[in-house]
Amino acid sequence: MSRIRVAGIIFMNNGIALMHRKDVIKRKDYQEYYTFPGGGLEEGETPEEGTIREIKEEFGINVKIVKKLYEMQSEKFNQLEIFYLCEYISGEFGTGDGPEFSNDPQYIDSGKYLPEIIDKKEINNLLLLPSEIKEKLIEDIKSGKI
Repeated sequence: MSRIRVAGIIFMNNGIALMHRKDVIKRKDYQEYYTFPGGGLEEGETPEEGTIREIKEEFGINVKIVKKLYEMQSEKFNQLEIFYLCEYISGEFGTGDGPEFSNDPQYIDSGKYLPEIIDKKEINNLLLLPSEIKEKLIEDIKSGKI
């Protein structure tokens, strides 16, 4: 059974909320990139509950799940990744207090986590991972699906 990772795609302030990762020591392939907020599920959590919790931890905002957008199996990380379209409800963006912000030494090789809202038109120019989801998202924005 592979691990499940959940992530949220949140449009807010005419942009998209992403986590900018910098100085990532543990990844030899990318030391700086953008990714969707999310993480692994906790015991007994549904994917939707996990997505809402992770976004609260990472961005300090409350969201509601609109719908599941994408699913992909990552052989590299032996995990199923589920991406949900989320709607911002409340809270101040950038006030997350998850473990990645605690200066816990176990996160030292993970580098910096910088919450940012990026203009939708800029997504194409970013190293946004996973790239398969980036491509689908750009296509869905262009076609007006989302």
